[in-house]
Amino acid sequence: MLEAFVTNLGRYNEGYLDGEPLKLPATTEEVQALLKRIHVDGVRYEEIFITNYETDVLGLRDCLGEYESIDELNYLASLLDDMPEWEAEKFAAAVDFGEYNSAKDLINLTQNLDCFEFYAGIEDEEDLGRFYIEEMCTLEIPEHLENYIDYEAYGRDMNLDEDGRFTEGGYVVRTGDSFTELYSGRDDLPEEHRIFAYPEPEKLSIRDTLKQYQQMIDNAPVPQKGRTAPACEER
Repeated sequence: MLEAFVTNLGRYNEGYLDGEPLKLPATTEEVQALLKRIHVDGVRYEEIFITNYETDVLGLRDCLGEYESIDELNYLASLLDDMPEWEAEKFAAAVDFGEYNSAKDLINLTQNLDCFEFYAGIEDEEDLGRFYIEEMCTLEIPEHLENYIDYEAYGRDMNLDEDGRFTEGGYVVRTGDSFTELYSGRDDLPEEHRIFAYPEPEKLSIRDTLKQYQQMIDNAPVPQKGRTAPACEER
């Protein structure tokens, strides 16, 4: 449900786009292999940023920034993968409220879905009015007056009163339950989702090591002939 395009920040500042998509959830080994391919070694190049997101959850990519934690994104992706379809639909609808601006906020949203009610298939105010009157029985309408009811006007009033939203899949509204921040940051991150790690340094053979030393000697500045070191001043 979530893919992040991970980019080498140092190389980007040098004018190169070294990056690859990382499908989440992922493993430490997958992260290390990707970082190695985009030349993030933890020595010369350490920093990354995310240039794009791909997801099938509408509105989710607009809530995520360039410098999100890979570990937090991994945790979020895992929570989304574990959701049944009906819960994933409610999550996508709640995201449409547009009050979530980081992976941390979205992780908290997954743990507070009881704060929302989602009615699938309700596309407009008329649908909403019919749903509340016919399904929720908010009004008792005599049968001989049913054809005279302005369902659209009733739905509009209900929508304004409860500040609900029409989303791609239906209608979402707050239940009035208190939104509780259960995840406050990386200290709360489960250990199994701490997957970010730089690639292991390559072990060089004796031949490669000697070759590196020779290159260092060859590249060292050569003293100019005819020049002597300045004599020490006597005191």
